[in-house]
Amino acid sequence: MTDTADTSLLTTASGKPPFYRDTTIIKWIVQVFTLVVVIFALYFLSKQAGDNLKARDINTGFDFLSVNPSFAISDGIDTAPNTGGRALWVGMVNTIRMSLAGILAATILGILVGVSRLSNNWIVAKVASAFIEYMRNIPLLVHILLIFFTLGQLGDFGKEINEVTGKLEQGPINGWIHISNKGLSVPRIHISDGFYQWAVFLIIGAIVGRWVMNKRTAARDGTGAETYPVLSFLGVLALFGFIGWFLHPFFGWLGDAIFGPISRLIPNIPQIAVQLALTALALVMASLWIQRFLTSRRTPAGLARLTDDDWFRMIFAGAAAVIAGVVFLVIWPGLSSWIINSSRDFFEVATDKFGDGRGNWREDWPIDAARPDISKRGNFANPGPAGLNFSQGFAAVFFGVVLYTSAFIAEIVRGGILAVPKGQTEAAQAVGLKRSTMLRLVVLPQAFRVSLPPLGNQYLNLTKNTSLAIAVGYSDVVQIGQTIFNQTGRSLEVFAIWMLFYVACSLAISAVVNFFNVRLLIVER
Repeated sequence: MTDTADTSLLTTASGKPPFYRDTTIIKWIVQVFTLVVVIFALYFLSKQAGDNLKARDINTGFDFLSVNPSFAISDGIDTAPNTGGRALWVGMVNTIRMSLAGILAATILGILVGVSRLSNNWIVAKVASAFIEYMRNIPLLVHILLIFFTLGQLGDFGKEINEVTGKLEQGPINGWIHISNKGLSVPRIHISDGFYQWAVFLIIGAIVGRWVMNKRTAARDGTGAETYPVLSFLGVLALFGFIGWFLHPFFGWLGDAIFGPISRLIPNIPQIAVQLALTALALVMASLWIQRFLTSRRTPAGLARLTDDDWFRMIFAGAAAVIAGVVFLVIWPGLSSWIINSSRDFFEVATDKFGDGRGNWREDWPIDAARPDISKRGNFANPGPAGLNFSQGFAAVFFGVVLYTSAFIAEIVRGGILAVPKGQTEAAQAVGLKRSTMLRLVVLPQAFRVSLPPLGNQYLNLTKNTSLAIAVGYSDVVQIGQTIFNQTGRSLEVFAIWMLFYVACSLAISAVVNFFNVRLLIVER
């Protein structure tokens, strides 16, 4: 009797615990419950806000997106938008443009300052340290306002304008850079009419170059001889680019032969077909993810035993695909109409771009450059369209966020360099590498493995800090949104658009940083 009881006890103890004590099941129940509570809370709060606004006779909704806002925008792709949605899109483009340019400039400046702070030259190291301490210990808004009011105290272009022609005669720095209370104007490198045809040559060159690089890599692995696969790729790409620079009008036929018919065909696609295609795409992506997940759990002996957590992951992926299908087919059918219209517009633009400059074999270069010009419109001199123009507000915000963020990036880079083991630098010095070569080939590649995650945080901060443009009147998404809800009273709707926009920007930046972070990790055998 005792032996039977002991055996039963052992069997129970070694078996699977009941579901209410299974940590995996409890974890997923808690996560799903939390998600449901958050969705319900958002629904409840939005419904309460809507009821309160309705009780006060305050209209709600997003109809203002299709109404003419009746105001002009000082900077952007459209200075006189005909709808509120178009005005917000102009602000979004301004914010994205400033964020991307700011990230690039802040990264370059931050790396230079971070490396300079570790320099053996006493003056260089102290100047870099002073820059970092000054920028980090003064609020960003103070920097922006200081730059804004400094530019506002500069003179006008009046003395540089020919009264007869209305054109610039001679400007500061021999006409290459113009700084005034209107902002900053510098030389501009821009794409010309033949760029898109030239890009086809570059794409073909990249494909051929990739094939050559794979061949050279295989030869190196097989023989052990150095075959320079990367240089081979760059050489093929440069060759195609050089040939395409002169022969790019050859691909002008793509506009009327391919992109034009596609643009005319897209409006005839039924909306339900796009909805079904989106649903099928979601299901295929979920199936591919589940297949890859199962492959990752496979062992040489066959498929490994899946845990409850693994099953929950696959079920969640399948459920997400089904929910996406419901959204495409039932909840948000208008998305397919937007995709059709946007695709038609894209191919119409492509048709127009590939049609420009056909047969003009000498004049329409793919890339062109121009010095800034100043023109007199009425009684006032203003920067002309030839140069790259920074308005007073844009220059204040751009240089403010770049200088401020670069100080933090410099400290991150300095910390990453110091995190590289000392033996690495000693080994590089032992083989006779110069300091610049050692920094470029040995130190910085290893330092970036440590620096990249905190750099991503600084990129997110820079993007969100551009919202301070409202302090100097620059037309970013926040400033335009504020103008719209002051006119319409739709503050909640505008705030929702703001939050979705910044969440999308943050997720996009995080995805890019994580993409490079995974590829910089050391792969252990």
